Amino acid sequence: MTKKILIKGDVVDDLTGSFYEYFSMPHVSPGKIEQALAEDDDEDVELSIASNGGDVFAASEIYTLIRNYPGKVTVNIEGLAASAASVIAMAGDTIRMSPTSQLMIHKAWSGMQGNADDMNHEASVLQSIDDSISSAYQQKTGLPDEKIQQLMSNETWMNAQDAVDKGFADEIMFIDEKQPAALNSISEIPSKQAINKFMNLISKMNNKPESQPKEEQSDNLLNQKLAILKQK
Repeated sequence: MTKKILIKGDVVDDLTGSFYEYFSMPHVSPGKIEQALAEDDDEDVELSIASNGGDVFAASEIYTLIRNYPGKVTVNIEGLAASAASVIAMAGDTIRMSPTSQLMIHKAWSGMQGNADDMNHEASVLQSIDDSISSAYQQKTGLPDEKIQQLMSNETWMNAQDAVDKGFADEIMFIDEKQPAALNSISEIPSKQAINKFMNLISKMNNKPESQPKEEQSDNLLNQKLAILKQK
């Protein structure tokens, strides 16, 4: 069986969550996710995300809970996964996006008051938070910190294809891999499932940092392409 968990509404801490709960306002908090994951913790999980984000520390708790979950976690981004919600999404083993959905990443912000010393201190705090957020994106995409932080600074919005191309997502939802193909050929035509895997591989390889000689990368990529296209 697969357990389904909703990440809808604001991301808040547990205390704020009790306020939201009282007024029946949509939200997600670490306590709610912990309770949901604790029920039959050997099941696979599907997380459905549609959230504008919220508290970055609450999101960090949720991210950690999901990463520590022993079962397989599939994330389905159904609408918008923005800000803190995009961090939560990175915890999935597989991240799938609806073709009409969006993923948005940006730098942390706060609304504090104070003198120059206070502001300087707050700037260093925000940079530290940005570094921790970047770490979650780096672990998923393999992109370097400098590239991630620039995307965050630009407040980057990604549709499903953009997110797959950059490595923030693995698949686009609703591609029918089981649809039979009517053929009139004596050659073997790769299956839709093989084509999907092939295109995802191309996207990932195009954005993967160079950690080995280009000749080796080319050989490895060619071998992977051939293996995928032979699949039925």
